[in-house]
Amino acid sequence: MKQILLIDLHSASHELFHQLTAQGYYVHQVNNAFDALIKMETLTLEAILLDFAVPKMDSFWLLIARRAPTPIIVIADANSELERINALELGADDYLSQPVNVRELQLRLNILKRRTQIPVNDITEQQVRFDDVNYTVHLVDKPLILTKTEYRLFKYLYERQGVVVTKAELQQRVLHKELGRFDRNLDMHISNTRRKLVKGNLPRDLINTVRGQGYSFSF
Repeated sequence: MKQILLIDLHSASHELFHQLTAQGYYVHQVNNAFDALIKMETLTLEAILLDFAVPKMDSFWLLIARRAPTPIIVIADANSELERINALELGADDYLSQPVNVRELQLRLNILKRRTQIPVNDITEQQVRFDDVNYTVHLVDKPLILTKTEYRLFKYLYERQGVVVTKAELQQRVLHKELGRFDRNLDMHISNTRRKLVKGNLPRDLINTVRGQGYSFSF
């Protein structure tokens, strides 16, 4: 389920909360900068909706928010040109005025996603570098920081591009144990890796699931 962080003080946000939920989003609503930063660090978010009226969500906090690859859309009470320019200068990706039209919000999110995500076909082998010391994969100069096991799985699949690698093989060669009937440990590592790809605005489809067989890596 797609997750959105809503940082807002206004009662009108309750209506937006329910509208987004009805569209299939899981909305995390906070009313202060501290809780917002915690959510940003721990969740894989589709977008951050930010109200400038929230205390400390001024230039300093917005600049901190820019560390995240997640699109940031500022929401304001009125369609103020000065506030819109200020928000964009501080690093916001877009600006909407209240009341928010959910359909328009979805369209803007789709546009932002297309702008920020690197298409699979745009990545070549020359743009992939492996750092065996820090368990980091550099994809088009974007670092993908993984755990040791995630890194080894990613590299093993990468070195066998286009080949379907069975779960049993990955379990033996990378995790060094037999695949149990109800063992989901491998699936968990793959799922976590895909989540990190999405969080870094990288295509999760680099690792493909081949139903009933295993996984494959392909650009």
